[in-house]
Amino acid sequence: MFDLLIPPLIRLTTQVGSMIMSLYKSELDIKIKLDETPLTIADKNAHELIIEALSKLTPNTPIFSEESEIIEFSERSKWHEYWLIDPLDGTRDFLEQTGEFCICIAYIKQHRPIFGMIYAPLSKTHYYTTDVNKAFKQQEDVIQPLNVHTNHHPLKIVIGHCSSHNEQLQNHLGECGTYKVSQLGSALKFCTIAEGRYDYYPRFGPCSEWDTAAGVCILQGAGGSVVSQDGKPLSYNTKDDLTSPIFFASNKS
Repeated sequence: MFDLLIPPLIRLTTQVGSMIMSLYKSELDIKIKLDETPLTIADKNAHELIIEALSKLTPNTPIFSEESEIIEFSERSKWHEYWLIDPLDGTRDFLEQTGEFCICIAYIKQHRPIFGMIYAPLSKTHYYTTDVNKAFKQQEDVIQPLNVHTNHHPLKIVIGHCSSHNEQLQNHLGECGTYKVSQLGSALKFCTIAEGRYDYYPRFGPCSEWDTAAGVCILQGAGGSVVSQDGKPLSYNTKDDLTSPIFFASNKS
């Protein structure tokens, strides 16, 4: 199913990415949402473009976006499969012009992501999975398989820009032996482990299900894994609260 959808999804995300880049470095009105994250016209336009296209590609499949109106769990709990998207992941990085933002599209079935695509508009790079659960990177017309790297020495750890002062994270890093930490915005952290640039991404701070689903699928397709504190894979759409648990993304399967 997804192998057939990859070409139109690449065209879609490329189009949406061009729209986002047309607003990059512009003066934008910013709204602050209830969760204290910023919202811009780039987020809203990306949301609308993706929703419209996915509705045509798979007309009978529910779509849940970060920018969707609230959908109560009583309704979502009836979904056995659905699209889960973050139209612009890393809005703060977009506004701060770091380039570290992306478009995330995942397909969830029975509470697990079975397809993921992430597009980085600045570098025009796609990361995605296939029907045989393999992960690939595509930049222009060059397609490369993604494979995690055996641990670097020292261990290469990637975290978010706002995570460095998290006490739980600092305590955890103290147990990691010799390591080097880098900071990176958005779900691109999953992709950098998938392509072998980093080894480990521990997350103790808050994030939502749409922030992780596509990256989880891509990292798994490259031979890595993402588990919660109890060592189990992340589950999606199992509760009213859409916050992801503490998790550990790594190059280990």
